[in-house]
Amino acid sequence: MTTRPFTVADVMTRKVVAVLPGADFKEIVAAMDRWKVTAVPVVEGGGRVVGVVSEADLLLKEEFHDHRLGLVEQMRHLDATAKAGSRRAGDLMTSPAVTVAPEASLPRAARLMAAHHVKRLPVVDASGAIQGIVSRADLLKVFLRPDADLAAEVRRDVVEHLFPLSDRNVEVRVDAGVVTLSGEVRDTALIPLAARLARAVEGVVDVRCDLTARGRPRPGPG
Repeated sequence: MTTRPFTVADVMTRKVVAVLPGADFKEIVAAMDRWKVTAVPVVEGGGRVVGVVSEADLLLKEEFHDHRLGLVEQMRHLDATAKAGSRRAGDLMTSPAVTVAPEASLPRAARLMAAHHVKRLPVVDASGAIQGIVSRADLLKVFLRPDADLAAEVRRDVVEHLFPLSDRNVEVRVDAGVVTLSGEVRDTALIPLAARLARAVEGVVDVRCDLTARGRPRPGPG
């Protein structure tokens, strides 16, 4: 295979809205509103990410604003009530932040988001310094690749790689991200692998594999 897989660095947003640990509550809310984001990284010197403040963290203040908790309930919600009484990013943030490296694969980033129930991840280098932000929407950008680009990649990295002696007999069509492989090949044992590799190409939605053994008669109409 010759094509480099897409990484977080390929799709992340490089312009990052971040706050310092000393940022106050209203400053954080204003930043989220201005930039239309639901969470902001909290950074220290050198841009090192130390936490993330999300809308959920801020809404705790509203949740407990006029609701007095008993001692037992306070103990059960100790972290939440502490945040509800806080005004600074350093106290409001969730720490440590769930982060991802620029070179991480898109499936890796998606798994992190799912496992931690977050919509975006700060992207950090080896020192922990912020490099960008990757969101769920960013991970979907690969599905905007043109059909012609997908067809060219499937032909080059799948068909020509697996079927060098019969690649001219294979047709690759892509419509709205759905790949169709048709034609005749010599090594039928590789047909399931061809379908799996085509499906693994970044931006492919689905694969229809109509490859058959060379010389085998095609079934006629019923």
